[in-house]
Amino acid sequence: MTGLLSYLVFFLIQALVFAVVCLGLNLQWGYTGLFNIGVSGFYLVGAYAYALLCGPPHAGIVGGLQLPFPIGLAGSMVAAGAVAFIVGIPTLRLREDYLAIVTIGIGSTLQLIALNANALTGGSRGITDIPRPLPGLVDGVFARNLLLLALVMIVVVLLYAALEAMVRSPWGRVLKAIREDEQAAESLGKDAFGYRLQSFVIGSAVMGLGGALYASFIGYISPEDFMPILTFQIWSMLIVGGSGNNKGAVLGAVLMWAIWTASGSVAQAVLPATLQVKGGAAQIILIGVVLMGVLVLRPRGLIGEEAVVSHGAQLDEAAQPPR
Repeated sequence: MTGLLSYLVFFLIQALVFAVVCLGLNLQWGYTGLFNIGVSGFYLVGAYAYALLCGPPHAGIVGGLQLPFPIGLAGSMVAAGAVAFIVGIPTLRLREDYLAIVTIGIGSTLQLIALNANALTGGSRGITDIPRPLPGLVDGVFARNLLLLALVMIVVVLLYAALEAMVRSPWGRVLKAIREDEQAAESLGKDAFGYRLQSFVIGSAVMGLGGALYASFIGYISPEDFMPILTFQIWSMLIVGGSGNNKGAVLGAVLMWAIWTASGSVAQAVLPATLQVKGGAAQIILIGVVLMGVLVLRPRGLIGEEAVVSHGAQLDEAAQPPR
């Protein structure tokens, strides 16, 4: 029983970390229509920023400032947001497939930088001894995991509330108007590029926050933790849960991570030892099947976007000055 409870706590921490990243992607895609396939890159930036700010000194690696946990979270968001701002200025004028191709390149480039920038990331060796929040407050692995779960839950609740307030504000209505008809929004005097850039930066900063939580949870990061398969996982979570709805983003993260981990356990139990290496491929196939089923049966996801106002009314609201 104790072992099952420990695993459940471990599972929920990872699932909620993914929920944070899903919320960032939902702001970009679900509310603004930005086709970002470089999720793993901004997740990576947040994780390494946290490790350098909060981790102990390591020979040959800059950082090791041993700063408090909240400062590490804030720094990871600033770092990921700054990278998004730099790359967003030249790329966000692209649309749909072209933006997707560029963001794939951005994610791969950041992963390669992490692999080769030894003085900044430790290269292929990665960074070890990344501290948990509030070290020394509790003893034992289970107690430390329980404390981290409570902190991650608080982060998710606060982030969810903040994003809900943002997307339901006049600013959020402008994002939806740009997503539906950018030319119409611009005809009402809205700076579409500026709003797209704001959404991209804020969403990427949230992804960086998820990376920081992951680094504090695992205690060790390396470039192999941020492969493109991570982006596929996050997108599948958002599509299944329902884009354009923050509840759907959280639900999709928990549900799809449950399917991913359960399929891995089943593959390990059922497949012979000689085929264990192919268990990862079976997981990807299963996720693909789930995605196809959801897209056929519920194209808007399990919790689709709320249909509050018509497109025309949405544009009219976006045109109104903030109250």
